[in-house]
Amino acid sequence: MTDWKTRCARRKQSQLDSIPREWLIEAPPANQMNVMQIPRDSALLSIRELEITETVDVEVILQKLASTEWSSVEVTTAFYKRAIIAQQLTNCLTEIFVEKALQRAKELDDILQATGKVSGPLHGLPISLKDQFTMKGLETIMGYVGWIGRYADSDCVLVEILYECGAVPFVRTNVPQTLMWGETYNHVFGRTVNPYNRYLTAGGSSGGEGALLAIKGSPLGVGTDIGGYVDIRLIFIDTVLHSMTFVLGTDLSVFPVHSVVYTLRPSYERLPYCGAVNALEGQESISSVLGPMANSMSGVKVFTKAIIDAKPWLKDPLAVRKDWSDKEYGLVYHGGGERLCFGIMWDNGVVRPHPPLHRAMLITKRALEAAGHIVLDWEPHRHLEIYKNSETIFVADGGEDYRVSCELSGEPLIQSMLPDEGAHETALEEPYVKRLVGPPYHRNTYELWNLHKEKRELRKSHLDHWEATISRTGTGRPIDAIISPAVAYAAVPHGLNTDSFYTTLCNAMDYATSVFPVTFVDATLDHRHPPHEFYNHEDEAIYNLYNSGLFDGCPVGLQLIGRTQEEEAVIAMTEIVDRALRRFEKFHA
Repeated sequence: MTDWKTRCARRKQSQLDSIPREWLIEAPPANQMNVMQIPRDSALLSIRELEITETVDVEVILQKLASTEWSSVEVTTAFYKRAIIAQQLTNCLTEIFVEKALQRAKELDDILQATGKVSGPLHGLPISLKDQFTMKGLETIMGYVGWIGRYADSDCVLVEILYECGAVPFVRTNVPQTLMWGETYNHVFGRTVNPYNRYLTAGGSSGGEGALLAIKGSPLGVGTDIGGYVDIRLIFIDTVLHSMTFVLGTDLSVFPVHSVVYTLRPSYERLPYCGAVNALEGQESISSVLGPMANSMSGVKVFTKAIIDAKPWLKDPLAVRKDWSDKEYGLVYHGGGERLCFGIMWDNGVVRPHPPLHRAMLITKRALEAAGHIVLDWEPHRHLEIYKNSETIFVADGGEDYRVSCELSGEPLIQSMLPDEGAHETALEEPYVKRLVGPPYHRNTYELWNLHKEKRELRKSHLDHWEATISRTGTGRPIDAIISPAVAYAAVPHGLNTDSFYTTLCNAMDYATSVFPVTFVDATLDHRHPPHEFYNHEDEAIYNLYNSGLFDGCPVGLQLIGRTQEEEAVIAMTEIVDRALRRFEKFHA
C-alpha cells in the first residue's frame, strides 16, 4: 500500500490540476491576515461577475435566472471563479468539477430557452456542498486518507432532490478528519482558515463551507450538524456565532449589520440525509442533520421550502413526513408574530461568553424591545447534566469509528488541532467535558441504553422548564424562542475551539435553531470583563484567552432557538429579529 503521505500529496496535486490555469491569482503575503477584499482586487472577476457574486439575496438571484437576465452558465462561472479565489486564500474546497457543473448549467439554460419554464424552485442556482454529500462519479474523502479513490456510484438523496429542483451543485468543501472537531483540518487537504483573519479558525466541522460562504464564493451552501458544527462554522466566519459590565449609551449603536452568513439547524430527520456519508454512523440518539447556509435568510427559507416541497420522505425512509407549513411560517402558534417574547441566555452556566457576545445580546435585546417585542432573561436548566450526557454518547464507542477509518491507510488519528508551528500560547489541551466523561470511554450496550434513557428524561425536563415560562411572559404563551451565543467567543486561534455546548444543547434537545449576524468585535468597545467565579478550568482558560486586539474586526452573531420540528417558525422569527436589528441600526446610525 502506498505510503499515506504520498497518497495525500498526489491527491492534493490532483485537486490543484483541476483548477483552470487562468483562474489562479497571485497569492497574498503570508502575513496578510484579512483577505476579504482580494476577490474584488484580483481583476479575475469582471464588473458583472462581481455584481452577480455580491448579490446576497438568493431570491433576487433566482428571479434574474428565471427572467433570463442572468444565465445559469454565467452565474455558475462567476461563483466558480470566486470559489477558486476563496480556495487559494483559505483552502476551503475538496472536489472541483468545473466542466460537469457548467454542462449542467448549460442544460438548464437550454431548457428555459426552449420551454419558457424554469426547471424547479432552485433553477440554475449554483450550490456548494460539504464533503459528505455523495455525487455520482466523484470521490467522497471526508477527511480520511483511506477514502481516497472512493468514488460514489450514485447521488445521495439530497443531491437527487437538488437536481430535481433545478440546482447546480458546483463544489464540495473541506472538513476535519473524523468530522467531530470545531476546526477544519485533515491530512489530505490541509487546514481551512478564516478569511477575516487567517490566524484564526474557520470553525468546523463545516469550516470549508463557512469560509467559502464568507468570501461570497457560493450563494447557498449545505453543511451538517451534530454537536453544533453548522452553527459554529458560521459564527466564526461571517456572523461569527456561541462579565456583566457594559458601557451603555450611544456606543451601542456601533454595530453594522452587513448581509453575512445565516443558517438553519433543523430538527432530526426534517431534511434528507440518506446516502450521505458520516462519522459515528449507527449512533442515532443524537442525529446528525444537514442545514443550509446563505448570505441572507431568503436563501435559508428558499432552500428549506424547496427540499421539503420535494417530499423527501419518498426517498429517505427516515425523513419526517411533514409538508412545509405556511401556517407555521405565519407564526399562528406565536401570536402571529406581532408581540413575541424572547428569552436571552446571557450565560449557560458552563462557559461565560466573551464581551463581544454580551454586547451582541444587548444590541439584540434593545432592537427587539424597540420593535415592540418582549425580552426576558432565560434561566438555564440542567445544562451540565445535558452536556455530560451528550458528550458521553459521542465517545461511547471509545473512538473505534475513527480508528477503523484511519487504519485503512495507516494515517495517524489527529489528536490535536493545534498547528505544528506558531500555535497560540494559551492553548487549552483538555476540554472540560473530557474530564467529566473520564476513562474508560468505551461503553457497553446497557450503559449506552441508560444514556439514551437519561437523554429522554432530560428532554422532558427541559420541555417542562420551557412551558413553565408562560407564568412570566404576559402573552398567554411560553417564551417563543431563546436567543443566545452559539459559542462563547468570536473566531479563536487555530486549535483552540473547545467550547461547543451553546449549540450542543440544541442538538441534544433537538431544537430547531438558526444563526444570524449582529455585529463585529470592536476593540474600542469590547473591553475585558472583570474576572468572575469560574465554573471550571475551561471557563477560566476561555476567559484568559480574550484579547480584544486579537479578535478585532471578527464577525459576531447569535443563535435563535425554537422548538422541535418548527423550522418554519424559526425561519420566520429569525427574519423578524433580523429586520429589528436592521431598523435599529438605521435609526441609531
